Amino acid sequence: MKRFFGVMISCVLLFSLTACGNDGTERGTESEAVNEAAAGQQAEEGEGPDMEKQPEAEPETDTAGQPATEPEADTAGQPGADTAAAKGEENRALVVYFSWSGNTESVAKAIAEQTGADVFEIIPEEAYTEDYNTLIDIAAKEKEDGAHPAIAGSIENMEQYNMVYVGYPNWWSDMPMILYTFFDSYDLSGKTIAPFCTSGGSGLSDTMNSIRELEPDAEVLDGLHIGSSSASEPDSAVTDWLGSLGLGE
Repeated sequence: MKRFFGVMISCVLLFSLTACGNDGTERGTESEAVNEAAAGQQAEEGEGPDMEKQPEAEPETDTAGQPATEPEADTAGQPGADTAAAKGEENRALVVYFSWSGNTESVAKAIAEQTGADVFEIIPEEAYTEDYNTLIDIAAKEKEDGAHPAIAGSIENMEQYNMVYVGYPNWWSDMPMILYTFFDSYDLSGKTIAPFCTSGGSGLSDTMNSIRELEPDAEVLDGLHIGSSSASEPDSAVTDWLGSLGLGE
């Protein structure tokens, strides 16, 4: 009898252990399924762990550490540095002027501003008088004597300029004699000369021909005359003159 009850108890225990084992397996499978589903949901929504970014490929380099493939030049027709420099040299201009009252200086500055030209002022070594009545007598005497007053300072590298604007007042229907000093001092052969003049009403007189005689191997363009009363505001007249010569911006 005792043996019977012992067998019964053993069977009951064996059955209980089997049931518990199956339940654990089922629960474990269910938990794994839940975890996998959750992981899938995170991946779809982007909430999972970030992927480690790979470094971008670096350009190949030559032995000097420079990119092996040079960037191609722009083919849009942009000039190279040498071409631009050459063009700048070809268009190098200089404004040379003598001014006693300031009228010619005003015009010279307007020309320089509109053309980008360099500027050289002709200054006599011995300054002229500031008295007008005395000046006209001095100017007449210089013309009569064919004087060539000395110029203070000089132009370096005149050969670099191909365009020279030359300005002066009209004294006794001629250029001041110090302009003759200038033309004697520099060879303007092969250059282009554009004269400009200020006066009370005498215009350019015969100064254009005088310049052509002094510089026979230069091209002398049509000159500009501005009356003394308009010299303080010469911009418009200068613009029109440069445009007529094809020298405007």
